[in-house]
Amino acid sequence: MAPFNFTHSDTSTFILMGIPGLEAAHIWISIPFFTFYIISLLGNVTLLSVVGKEQTLQKPMYLLLCMLALTDIATPTFVVPKALGIFWFNLKGITVAGCLTQMFFLHTISVMHSSTLVTMAFDRYVAICNPLRYATILSNAQIAKLGLVGFIRAVLFILPLPLLLSQQTFCANRIYPHTQCEYIAMVKMVCGDIRVSRIYGFVLMFVINGFDLTFIALSYGLIIRAVLRISSHKAHQKALNTCTAHICVLLTYYTPTFFSILTHYFGQGIAPYVHIILADLLLLIPPMLNPIIYGVKMKELRDKVVKYTCRSSADTKFTQSSADTRDDISSGLQCPSGNCQIVSEYVNQH
Repeated sequence: MAPFNFTHSDTSTFILMGIPGLEAAHIWISIPFFTFYIISLLGNVTLLSVVGKEQTLQKPMYLLLCMLALTDIATPTFVVPKALGIFWFNLKGITVAGCLTQMFFLHTISVMHSSTLVTMAFDRYVAICNPLRYATILSNAQIAKLGLVGFIRAVLFILPLPLLLSQQTFCANRIYPHTQCEYIAMVKMVCGDIRVSRIYGFVLMFVINGFDLTFIALSYGLIIRAVLRISSHKAHQKALNTCTAHICVLLTYYTPTFFSILTHYFGQGIAPYVHIILADLLLLIPPMLNPIIYGVKMKELRDKVVKYTCRSSADTKFTQSSADTRDDISSGLQCPSGNCQIVSEYVNQH
């Protein structure tokens, strides 16, 4: 877990303390951590499986959902196992290389997540404002290209963060009051000049979030304008209903993100464990809620999930019933002619 080249910091380690001030409650805190993570995995893996199996769902809107599900699987996976190791087994050590690597992947996935939300806003704009050209503007190939562009953007923007920090000298006190290697907290542990790292991180945050939110706001502004031009109230309702799931996902992602950032920069009087819990919930709650939101709001997806769930349950019951019937027939056969062995072999084969 050390793809970056380090010099003086290679042998050094940090001590991740978990949630300082709440050490006695670590076991209890681990229960929602583990529960949220499992629900998130189940929901997002189910979504990926259903879209992968169902040909009718393999279209741009659902491919975007799959991209979102992949980021929702990856985000908590880079955090929860280490956090549970701290809570359950007191495994607090992590190398500087490992810490920077975790930070790189977490922030890269976060930017990818934001890019996917922007693409989904564009998808809704085209579907409502230019429906006749939807198939030509947003084909599956175009969605794949937009996903690749989002990934490249995330890597190029985030890669300088660990590279800049890897050139810094960290203080002798390597106690890291967190469950994860977060950039803002990690910068505070540098003993050298951190002006470049701070400025880059600050500018990056506003450039990425500012651009993405501006594009999303522009898309929804055009959508609202197009909807207001429609005379039918029923058409109004139908058009807006296609956006409600995406709006809910936007709120679950950006609201806690900005609240967490604001508490870091302007919440000096807030207890440290509040910062840590907010940062952790930001990585746990949206991945858990997103598949639930889309499952509830999108009837086509919900119907397919129910279809495959019921089919899987029915197949299991049928297999068990067939096995039981075969056993009953084999044990209850009466063979006065002495052909029991032949009949039993036939039953077992069928």
